[in-house]
Amino acid sequence: MVILICAVVATAQEPTPTPVLNLMPVPASVRFQKERLAVDNNFKVATRGHSDARLQAGIARFMRRLEGRTVLTLAPGLAADDQMTPLIIHAQGPGQNIPSVRENESYRLDITRRQALLTAPTVVGALRGLETLLQLLDADRDGYFFPGVQIDDQPRFSWRGLLIDVARHFHTMEVLKRNLDAMAAVKMNVFHWHLTEDQGFRVESKKFPKLHQLGSDGNYYTQEQVKEIIAYARDRGIRVVPEFDIPGHSTSWLVGHPELGSAPGPYTIERRPGIFEPALDPTREEVYKFLETFLGEMAALFPDEYLHIGGDENEGKQWDRNPAIQAYMKQKGIKDNHALQAYFNTRLLKILQKHGKKMIGWDEILQPGLPNDVVIHSWRGTAALAEAAKKGYDGILSNGYYIDLIQPASQHYVPDPLPADSTLTPEEAKHVLGGEATMWAEWVTPETIDSRIWPRTAAIAERLWSPRNVTDVNDMYRRLAVISIQLEELGLTHKKNQDMMLRRIVRNDDIGPLKTLVSVIEPVKEYRRYEMRPQTMLSPLTGAVDATTPDSEAGRKFSWMVKEFLDDAPRYQLYRPELSRMLADWQTSGASLVPLIDRSPSLREIKPLADNLSVLGATGLEAISYLKLGMPPPKEWRETSIAKLDEAAKPYGALEFVVVSGVRQLVNAAAELK
Repeated sequence: MVILICAVVATAQEPTPTPVLNLMPVPASVRFQKERLAVDNNFKVATRGHSDARLQAGIARFMRRLEGRTVLTLAPGLAADDQMTPLIIHAQGPGQNIPSVRENESYRLDITRRQALLTAPTVVGALRGLETLLQLLDADRDGYFFPGVQIDDQPRFSWRGLLIDVARHFHTMEVLKRNLDAMAAVKMNVFHWHLTEDQGFRVESKKFPKLHQLGSDGNYYTQEQVKEIIAYARDRGIRVVPEFDIPGHSTSWLVGHPELGSAPGPYTIERRPGIFEPALDPTREEVYKFLETFLGEMAALFPDEYLHIGGDENEGKQWDRNPAIQAYMKQKGIKDNHALQAYFNTRLLKILQKHGKKMIGWDEILQPGLPNDVVIHSWRGTAALAEAAKKGYDGILSNGYYIDLIQPASQHYVPDPLPADSTLTPEEAKHVLGGEATMWAEWVTPETIDSRIWPRTAAIAERLWSPRNVTDVNDMYRRLAVISIQLEELGLTHKKNQDMMLRRIVRNDDIGPLKTLVSVIEPVKEYRRYEMRPQTMLSPLTGAVDATTPDSEAGRKFSWMVKEFLDDAPRYQLYRPELSRMLADWQTSGASLVPLIDRSPSLREIKPLADNLSVLGATGLEAISYLKLGMPPPKEWRETSIAKLDEAAKPYGALEFVVVSGVRQLVNAAAELK
């Protein structure tokens, strides 16, 4: 639980204990009232104003989840009389038939001891308010209740998205649906569906069936499944924006249609990660005729007003080697590959406009002469986003939100599409629509993807919804732990799959020692995994690195306790028992892992980590012992200990310890005793 310091204004005239709430994202305004609304078997819902199938489905989901948390049997359906009904939902209108970036998502929630009133201009706003109400649920010896609050809430940014790459590794309908549920729970509103890549073409085309038949390994979404996902998302107030990445990242297109390429082919699906040469030929009219037909088909399938064309990381190597392309560039006065891609994008834009769509593309599409109704999706950072805004382009930020890079939630919590030091004028700032978390799928499967998205993406969702001054990292982590558990209700596997994977790795042996190890290690960051452990898209992602989470809770706890312990000098008592128990567990678990690893061949690559776990435990215990006694260690002890820690800091199996620096602090403190 966490106190909402930044967003809370107390209304009571006399001092009262401030309620502790678990709201994520933090609302724009919360005012506490000295009341509570009991939740018991008589809890019902009634509607006023507008009511439709989408709202009623949202209410039904709310009631099922409320039953699950309270173990109460609640009456199905809506109450006929709203006068004495515990929860009244007043949606003033349906909102937009096709969700758009302009959708009003605001709501007001007023909870007294007699009734909770949820008011919203649209059904989507009401759905957002229901998610907040679920997060407010609390309990004590008297039963379940909603605390008395008055919440006025609306998002800071209108575009709060999650990109899921289904091209490098295919993800099932079940995966997509449970992640859409999770997005709705933290008030995200754009599902960016990255459907094509060098490694796969994942959507059925009835106009050009070779695209999905030859470019997908049989793993693609039928058009009926696409419609199902769009409807599922709409019911939760989420837009679906498809991405068809061109002219680069297009190998899978060319497997079935090599005539579109800038080199003759043949082409095969790419199995490795990386940036590859194949690109569409922007100089041939046949390519534009093909895209006219294909994009027209997709425009009819996807109702959202935006369509993402990618446009990134095209190095133009095939263009450089193609004499016909070079002759065309010379004839047309196109000076370089950047200008050629700008020409391609201009032609593409006209096709999209013909079909009623607005173009989105990554930073690279921003070239002189590009019309201002194009949206720039920035992976390069806030400076590039601001530059686009100054030129009159709408934009969204993903730099800092690349969750595939395995950074902790604290790091993703800092970047802001409109940072406090922004130099944009108010009019220019309106062009910054929001941001997206990006789940690129080189190293995820349906078994592991949830653990790479959640719960860290909830921190990004808060950055995009909540007021700018909501920045307390410790506060965020406290709430994130609660929200993470609540997300499991929705079918996410980000927590439960770890134990399953560990049991499989050790062939149903005792996973206790291995759990201790994986609790204090993390996968290596950025793009170091492939450098250390080369794999292809066909490699099984079932090793220890895949079972280990990106953001170690035990590591954060250890670092915090070390700080508190050392700040307690010269007493060195605070958290000493807890630290000693943790270090002793590392020491014994490391030893216990040795025979386990001998029986589990897939673990042998991380045997040095098991050995170093014991070393870290023993070294930390030695340091604490010296500090407890106030006795300086032998002169050579520091040098020997630091050498051991330097060795322990080395990664193995694309995994590395996150607790070495804490043990190093203990060693240095002990060595400095007089």
